[in-house]
Amino acid sequence: MSRSAVFLDEMGVGPLWRLRQGAAPEAAEAALADIVATVEVAAPVTVPAPVPVPVPVAATPPAEAPAPVAAVPAEVAVVADVAEMAPVAVAVVPVPAAAPDDTAWFDDAPAPPPARQLSDADIAALDWEGLTAAVAKCARCDLCKTRKGVVMGRGDRQGDWLMLASSPSRAEEREGRALPGEQGQLLDNMLKAIAVDAGRDVYITHLLKCRPLDDAGQERLPTEAESAACRPYFERELALLQPRTIVTLGSMAAAGITPGEKPVRGKVRQLGNAAVVATFHPEMLLQDETGKAKARAWADLCLAKSTHARG
Repeated sequence: MSRSAVFLDEMGVGPLWRLRQGAAPEAAEAALADIVATVEVAAPVTVPAPVPVPVPVAATPPAEAPAPVAAVPAEVAVVADVAEMAPVAVAVVPVPAAAPDDTAWFDDAPAPPPARQLSDADIAALDWEGLTAAVAKCARCDLCKTRKGVVMGRGDRQGDWLMLASSPSRAEEREGRALPGEQGQLLDNMLKAIAVDAGRDVYITHLLKCRPLDDAGQERLPTEAESAACRPYFERELALLQPRTIVTLGSMAAAGITPGEKPVRGKVRQLGNAAVVATFHPEMLLQDETGKAKARAWADLCLAKSTHARG
């Protein structure tokens, strides 16, 4: 066995293909030697892709033996298979880790524009639903910066009686309801005493829809600017409701309903077509241990009832 055949047999390539009879043995032996040398170089392949192997051209056979040389292409195919089966070193490219969500742009983004504030003329054209929505997002004065909530009126929107307080208390702000709890229960009983159904013919609201607070977080009187900013909401409530009788609850409400006019208990005033009667706030009546304020409140309610009956 020749040296080339022994080498290929050790590699496990397989039996040699012999030249057909008549081919030039010297030329085939030389070509096979070149192929084996190529195999020795190509075996430890470490490049990313197989290295192309040059194809040696066999010597021209003699004229008397025109048969083609078949052994060389067969060996070349074997070498190509060996190159394809050889381990290939693949370059490892590190994959960058996924970057975390970057929300820094959100922090630097400009704040959305504030909701457009309605003018006095816009408020004067609102219906009940639009008025409630406008009060909820109002920013016509600085009370919007400290409030915990707004307090819109409640009750019968077609009622003949309007109960009017000045501004919400802490309890009213927390519950979002005018005169809740004991205050509301006492007012219902007062109205029931003069034969007025608080659940069917009465609407309750405030001149201001937000709770005024000082720097220490304590309740205070509203400023003129705050009262003026909120006045269009009350006037729209008044226009939609069109009550016959208004009962102001507390001195602040009595003074605020007609700015510049000093209220007097026991006297009927007019606001448009409505009669206005002043009395005590239910909170004050709850704190009255002598009963004097309650007696005066009863006289005020009787005056309001008789005035309402004449109107």
